Amino acid sequence: MVCVALVAGGTALFATGVGAEAGAARTDPMSTVSRSYVALGDSFTSGPAIPAQLGPATNPSAPKRCMRSSDNYPSLAARALDLVLTDASCGGATSEDLARSQGVGTPPQLSAIGSSTSLISIGIGGNDLGFSTIAANCVSATPWGPTRVGWNCMSHYTVGGIDQLAATIHGVGLKVANVLTEIRARARHARVFVVGYPDIVPLNGSGCWPRLPFSAHDLGYLRGVEADLNSTLAKDAKAANDIYVDMAAPSASHTACTPEDTRWVDSIVPSPGSYP
Repeated sequence: MVCVALVAGGTALFATGVGAEAGAARTDPMSTVSRSYVALGDSFTSGPAIPAQLGPATNPSAPKRCMRSSDNYPSLAARALDLVLTDASCGGATSEDLARSQGVGTPPQLSAIGSSTSLISIGIGGNDLGFSTIAANCVSATPWGPTRVGWNCMSHYTVGGIDQLAATIHGVGLKVANVLTEIRARARHARVFVVGYPDIVPLNGSGCWPRLPFSAHDLGYLRGVEADLNSTLAKDAKAANDIYVDMAAPSASHTACTPEDTRWVDSIVPSPGSYP
């Protein structure tokens, strides 16, 4: 679905000239439209465990720590549009990592962007929020509780009646907004796609404990957390006059609780050959 959105937007990009989106402030096309596409993001972009995994000795090469696939959605979109892809995505990345190295041999992701870059996709924010920590804290010993942080996860993250994750998401939004400003400074004419996160837990029902080991009580809370993050990313994209790619709606029937040949994300207890 991300590939479809990028292909549709990219086709319009090269048909009308960069920055020609209706209502956009950036309407002055470049004299020659390049076919340069830069992909930024975390593991939801890089594609851990999706064959074939790239490494220092592959072509193209990639830092091993980034867990980058030759068939992730940036690669599929680049082939469909005949673009020159620079895939800088790296598993574990936070928004702050875009401007700094994640380790030896891993340059800052933003360094891949230049003034001639035409199309940019960015999927970031989950690690700023702490997806993996939240998942670990919310694992439930039974379908009803307890978790490692109390009988239910929602109570742990609610202090004095205030949802602490909601406050964190607000901070994530500010960081992503700053990243989008920096991207625009580096590539004034590029079309930028902000990619949201797919649904991980089902929209309703009691889930699929123990494969996705969250209690029925916490499922609704976790749905709300992810929806809040996606809503924040959408607002950031709109404020920056960029394009938001909604992944929640098309992935609703492909959650971690759906059959192995259907799901787009795997559960905390992954199937063989997949990544949690």
